[in-house]
Amino acid sequence: MARLFGTDGIRGVANVELKPTLAYALGRATAHRLVGQGGQLVVGQDTRRSGDMFVSAIAAGATSLGADVRIAGCVPTPALAFLAGTGDFAAGIMVSASHNPADDNGLKVLDRHGLKLDDSIEEEIEQLIWRTEELGSVGNADIGRAVVDPGLLDRYREHRIGLAGAIRGGGLRIVLDCANGSGGVVGPEILAATGASVEVIHNAPDGININVASGATSPGSLARAVRERGADVGFALDGDADRLIAVDASGTVVDGDQVLGILALDRLERGVLPEGALVVSVLSNGGLQAAVEAAGGQVIRTPVGDKYILEGMQVSGAGLGGEKSGHVIILEHTTSGDGIVTALEVLRVMTRAGRPLAELAARIPMLPQQQRAVTARHKDQWEGDRAILRAIRDAEVRLGDGGRVLVRPSGTEPALRVMIEGRDAALVAELADAIATLAGERLN
Repeated sequence: MARLFGTDGIRGVANVELKPTLAYALGRATAHRLVGQGGQLVVGQDTRRSGDMFVSAIAAGATSLGADVRIAGCVPTPALAFLAGTGDFAAGIMVSASHNPADDNGLKVLDRHGLKLDDSIEEEIEQLIWRTEELGSVGNADIGRAVVDPGLLDRYREHRIGLAGAIRGGGLRIVLDCANGSGGVVGPEILAATGASVEVIHNAPDGININVASGATSPGSLARAVRERGADVGFALDGDADRLIAVDASGTVVDGDQVLGILALDRLERGVLPEGALVVSVLSNGGLQAAVEAAGGQVIRTPVGDKYILEGMQVSGAGLGGEKSGHVIILEHTTSGDGIVTALEVLRVMTRAGRPLAELAARIPMLPQQQRAVTARHKDQWEGDRAILRAIRDAEVRLGDGGRVLVRPSGTEPALRVMIEGRDAALVAELADAIATLAGERLN
């Protein structure tokens, strides 16, 4: 039986692959394993139309086993994580497919500390989902209550505004792209608390336009807006605001690796980077590693997924980690990726140093890197395909020292992901196209 949980919860096309019956079973499984009768579960969602359906199903499932459900409404994923970790709740479930297309949705379970579950607990919950009818039910007097409580978001809002108030952003002009997602409910207000002028784009969600030609996965319109409006910096959230991609005043994209480098170098210079360590995934650019090591720091690599980044941070004692995609974890403020907090930290460095984003980013020169996502029905079979393995070995030889080839199945989509890195940009692009094409032919 195929595993339900990927690298970031359970995802699929809403009402086709991911059905409300599964959300109902997840609500029951979570109540049974993590909450208990009389305990509280907090549930939130992004702006997808299917979100209401899944929240209702989760609430029905959890209350059927006697758990109480507090429904936070439309909130960023990091806000749900923040709420789950306040101590009032035994667990949280976020309904969001993050950066995925609008037709997708996802179910992400968090523990009482606001953290993603260990793999072993996910496996237990998965088994409970398949055996949901064996979990029984409770009598009418013990059925849980489901209450909509939009005021829960105020806790997150007030905390982040407190962080923003320590930043002297007066005079700065910011363009914020909310990706028509849940970050739009609080992001503009929080960034404005720095004193900066904030202009907002893509903040008119209609249930089907989340992430469409906008946000962290498509920052082109943000780049144009920054140039046309003469702004100092642009920030693009993804659909649930756990990612951030920045844009400098010229409209040049500053990705997650460069953002991590900016924050790491600032902390190294001030002697406040715990263990002198930055934790990144295997996808992060070799240029980031070189810049951090040249400044006296160390880079620790983990598998892809912010859950593994956090585990690497906890093991190593590092306080900063993240991914090229824009997930950034700053442990002094949050235990999850939070695009709004990341934006605040970038502003903090800019205002402290008195330097524009382009100048800060130039300190982390990136090696040429290309990534391809190949639709693959048999994505997990690539390691047994001799032609693909031979192409990878040949590519590594041609790239030489400093070159890297990374092939992995997506944890959230039916796709194989190919990453090529090296010193010759043309060769990197050629090899990425060649391996991606071959994989598409062999795995479909």
